[in-house]
Amino acid sequence: MAAATTVTLLLLAGRYGYHRDELYFLLAGRHLAWGYVDQGPLVPALARLLDTIAPGNLVVLRTPSAVLAGGAVLLVAAIARELGGGRGAQLVAAVLAAISGIVLANGHLLSTTTIDLLVWLVAAWCAVRLLRTSDSRWALGVGLALGVGMLSKLLPALLAVGLVAGVLIAGPRRLLRDRWVLAAAGITVLLAAPNLIWQAANGFPQLGVAASIADGDSSYSGRLNALTLQFVIISPYAVPIWVAGLVALLRRPAWRAYRAVGWAWLVVVGIVLLAGGKGYYDAPLLLVLTAAGAILTAAWASRGSVRVRRGLLVLGAVPFLLPSIVLLLPVLPADRLPGFVVDVNYDAGETIGWPAFADSLAAVHGGLPAEERSRAVVLTSNYGEAGAVARYGPARGLPRAYSGHNSMVDFGRPPADADVIIAVGWERPDQLNTWFEQCTLAGRVDQRVEVENDENGGPIHVCRGLRAPWAQIWDTEVRRTG
Repeated sequence: MAAATTVTLLLLAGRYGYHRDELYFLLAGRHLAWGYVDQGPLVPALARLLDTIAPGNLVVLRTPSAVLAGGAVLLVAAIARELGGGRGAQLVAAVLAAISGIVLANGHLLSTTTIDLLVWLVAAWCAVRLLRTSDSRWALGVGLALGVGMLSKLLPALLAVGLVAGVLIAGPRRLLRDRWVLAAAGITVLLAAPNLIWQAANGFPQLGVAASIADGDSSYSGRLNALTLQFVIISPYAVPIWVAGLVALLRRPAWRAYRAVGWAWLVVVGIVLLAGGKGYYDAPLLLVLTAAGAILTAAWASRGSVRVRRGLLVLGAVPFLLPSIVLLLPVLPADRLPGFVVDVNYDAGETIGWPAFADSLAAVHGGLPAEERSRAVVLTSNYGEAGAVARYGPARGLPRAYSGHNSMVDFGRPPADADVIIAVGWERPDQLNTWFEQCTLAGRVDQRVEVENDENGGPIHVCRGLRAPWAQIWDTEVRRTG
């Protein structure tokens, strides 16, 4: 199942195009640092390495994600094994993981979430093994996984909080003073130190990003969305299975040793909902609950009318399998992508039309007088647009793109003599008018497909005349609002 997951994702990796985040990672990889406003150094460094090995190759860029997704499937089955599941239960757990939304969607794209998924599952597997064997040396595996994960994002700290709270609530509390557990905590801090130091030196900008997410300023954000995702992000089919797994972890006498794991999910999802985080943050722990529920499901299917029960399990899964593939993977033609796909899977729309986006900007740039083209720059409203110009702009004669979005603001500001600006992505030019003396609508983005995303049909303005030097605009206005 793990191999089938990876192969499927690799076969589909080259369809559609780059995701806005992947374009951002490639751009961030050109400006390597120990930290960024919205992430750690791991994924940008990986993106740079892969693009150096095979420049412009989307399949190579996404190969690690496909492999990590297969690894996630294997780990879910391994967790079921640690909980006492036999081959049947392990297979059920692997199948549920392989068709889960969190594995398929994130295995298709290079993403910090893909790293998080594997990191959380490795840590959970080590934690379950520790609880089963009472060998606290397995805590070192937890610490190692969390430390590496925090080089991608600080989210693994949320798992650490959940596990510690679970142990405090359900025991065994002796672990909190165990020397191996304390050593594991030291390993986590040591590995995460470069990113933590960078964040501290820059005022912990990731906390600001988290606050904007809590305010709903991001995809999949908002408490209602977070709550809804709990019931669909693995699969609606898997909901009764992971709920049964949670109840068993909390109440089954034979699993008393693992109760801390069940409480860990309750604590983590409670924090996500209270803080207004994204609903997929706790999804790896939902897969752990699914592994537990798979054991109960396999046991149920082995009693009474075995063929009937197993037939019901298979027939029940079929109606959910095809929709999951259609919604989460690029199997439909990009030029005829139904709107309901983007409504459900926002990321699908953000992988379509970037070359045509660059063509739209090139048409506006080519329409400028020759003397203006030489001192023109592109100003984008988000990092994906800037990444698209960096990827596709040189072949179209476009100038460099600048943006104040997240870490883009630190990648440089326009040169002092750049007084002709092609601004894309601002639906209302009010903000542009505070920076420039004149802004006129020069065109709209035409991605040549009927897809609703953040760029298609968006305005392209040409602005002239700086109201203040770029150094002042960038540091006092763009950096504050970006």
